[in-house]
Amino acid sequence: QVQLVESGGGLVQPGGSLRLSCAASGSIFSIDAMEWYRQAPGKERELIAAIPSGGNANYADSVKGRFTISRDNAKNTVHPQMNNLKPEDTAVYYCNAAIRVATTMRLVEVWGQGTLVTVSS
Repeated sequence: QVQLVESGGGLVQPGGSLRLSCAASGSIFSIDAMEWYRQAPGKERELIAAIPSGGNANYADSVKGRFTISRDNAKNTVHPQMNNLKPEDTAVYYCNAAIRVATTMRLVEVWGQGTLVTVSS
């Protein structure tokens, strides 16, 4: 059994910054790509950033230049640093990862429960 837990959401003013966290736990052999999605009210879920186990991150145009994602493979964590936040960044943010379970060696896709980010004055 493996799981992802996000944290760090909250209310922030326009132009402000927020750092989210996602931690994987359980019977983990390895983790492939770790991704962040967001879903704003009334909109579809959107992929905003992805980082492989080794290599550079990729970003959606909507966040490029403002968001930076980092990953700690030793701790099985990933952290998006979100700067210059705008009201349109308001959404529930979800962590997603492809995790190889140690007990079965099966690759499973795991979602976190989501964390709400509200950008408002």
